[in-house]
Amino acid sequence: MTRETCIYGSVVSFSCMDIVLEYGAHVKKLGMKLFELLSEALGLNPNHLKDMDCFKGIMLLGHYYPPCPEPELTMGTTKHSDGSFLTVLLQDHIGGGLQILNQDSWIDVPQIPEALVVNFGDLLQLVTNDRFKCVEHKVLANSIGTRVSAACFFRGQEKLYGPIKELLSKDNPSKYRETTFTDYEAYYVAKGLDGNSALQHFKICLS
Repeated sequence: MTRETCIYGSVVSFSCMDIVLEYGAHVKKLGMKLFELLSEALGLNPNHLKDMDCFKGIMLLGHYYPPCPEPELTMGTTKHSDGSFLTVLLQDHIGGGLQILNQDSWIDVPQIPEALVVNFGDLLQLVTNDRFKCVEHKVLANSIGTRVSAACFFRGQEKLYGPIKELLSKDNPSKYRETTFTDYEAYYVAKGLDGNSALQHFKICLS
């Protein structure tokens, strides 16, 4: 992560900029290792996903959820999956509120001190042709106290991304059309967090 890396969600003062950059550098190393392990899990060369530049575009997004006196009447963040390859989430000591969808049931993600949460994003599902599934999740409001988290999104580069050819076969044809990250992001942002997956827009209709 360089000083030119985009940082959204809150104003980062110069007094903590060095800390943010150092944290970003460590997360990038973690991401590279995760991409190696995921490549091996797919039966590919450890460098396959890294060579696709899945780890080079990183965005840090800060989340701030103030305490809500009636959390049952609101939603922190609605159901969605991330428009990235991977998301590495750092939660504060308050934790709680993050839920993932598993077999039509919402499951709490426990807050574990000094642990990071890793989500698979839409683009990882696209390039692996559904071998790895993105994680649908949401965030609930809480009345305990202010909740702060920082998410690093591995977003890729400006190039065409499509299902990895080594994973395709006659019995497993491509399920998605190729797209650039810019085109994918433009659709993702325009659609908004409406509870529907952006991946449906890029699916190929198979007869």
